[in-house]
Amino acid sequence: MLVNSIPTSFKAIFALLVNKILVIQTAFLGDVVLATSLIEKLIKFYPDSELHFLLRAGNEHILKGHPHLKKLWIWNKKKKYTSLLKIVKALRNERYDVIINLHRFFSSGSFTVFAGAKETRGFRKNPLSPFFDKKFDHQISPDSEGHEIERNHQLIQDLTDSTPMRPVLYPSEVDYSSVQKFKHNEYFTIAPASVWYTKQWPKTKWIELINRLDRTLNIYLLGAPGDKELCDTILKACSGTNIINLAGELGPLASVALMENAKMNFVNDSAPLHFASSVNAPVRAVFCSTIKNFGFGPLSDDSAVVEVEQPLACRPCGLHGHRSCPQGHFKCAMDISVNKLLTSF
Repeated sequence: MLVNSIPTSFKAIFALLVNKILVIQTAFLGDVVLATSLIEKLIKFYPDSELHFLLRAGNEHILKGHPHLKKLWIWNKKKKYTSLLKIVKALRNERYDVIINLHRFFSSGSFTVFAGAKETRGFRKNPLSPFFDKKFDHQISPDSEGHEIERNHQLIQDLTDSTPMRPVLYPSEVDYSSVQKFKHNEYFTIAPASVWYTKQWPKTKWIELINRLDRTLNIYLLGAPGDKELCDTILKACSGTNIINLAGELGPLASVALMENAKMNFVNDSAPLHFASSVNAPVRAVFCSTIKNFGFGPLSDDSAVVEVEQPLACRPCGLHGHRSCPQGHFKCAMDISVNKLLTSF
């Protein structure tokens, strides 16, 4: 087991002991993006260490070619336990000095506990946290303060310093070249979809926004392949020829490369919000059923959260949202004025 607390004067010595580090985040795509904050901080303090990252299948493309990661471990959740056992066996051969687990569920706890690292770190909410060497609180509530990157940073604060770093993604030259043709004129991007219905501003609102934006600028609709139908519906309902549906056409890092130079990026409380943060791109995030106090707001210098003005007794109705409005009225989304979004930049 590694020492629990390291004075600054000994960090150089401690760095010699930390040769291999594994970071685990097997949650949603946006959570993986936020976890890159730790990668940036660890590589700054331990530049000679070998960093690995474990994530669920489907999210690996966001870290493709990451310059600070030596290896990606991809957990196939569709073959949950078979894949888990296979990876655990391989992890034991790596002989990690430190494993840092950002996820709060049993599966990630299993990777952490059974990988045989010298030291393990994670959150108390994980059911296997009694077997972690160091554990930390992870508090989320409507009255919370701070951002998720600050909660995550607790796990390495004693190994680095007290200030978290912004998450960073690294689109490749291929990603940048693939979107260069869309950058000849100024443009907006809009990512109108979300995994959760109550975190997604209604398509009628997106249509109204698009029809009121500067029509001399191009507007690119972004999203995963599963979002293409929604974006097609929005496109067909809008006037003008300056709107292009790129949902399913661009990989996640190519989308990041396009968002980086946009005049403004419009998103929900979803992964594209964090894409914008990762390249410090301007962003306006529409928060419907969720709230900024949960700690997942934008981190870009030019950023803002747009939400309903009047307090609603039913908001927030949950951390992740729902497949339909529990109250049936969806006021947290429908009562957000398009004017408020337009006047926010």
